[in-house]
Amino acid sequence: MAVSKVPGNSVLRLEVEVGVNTSGNPVYRNRSLNNVKPTASDQDLYDVGAALADLQEYPLNGISRVDGAQLIEI
Repeated sequence: MAVSKVPGNSVLRLEVEVGVNTSGNPVYRNRSLNNVKPTASDQDLYDVGAALADLQEYPLNGISRVDGAQLIEI
């Protein structure tokens, strides 16, 4: 049988550097924003992520988009 992919919600993830460990290596944490419309453009999500990063106490290390989908049998 054939399988079809149905787009679901996306997640906008900001990775911030929250400090250093005892070895002197950076420690990162993720800040996730759920229920992002899957039709939102990558540029728009990046711009929102960059604007939100300016409001964070910690420096930004990266912005990611995680797309969700459901596979259904047709």
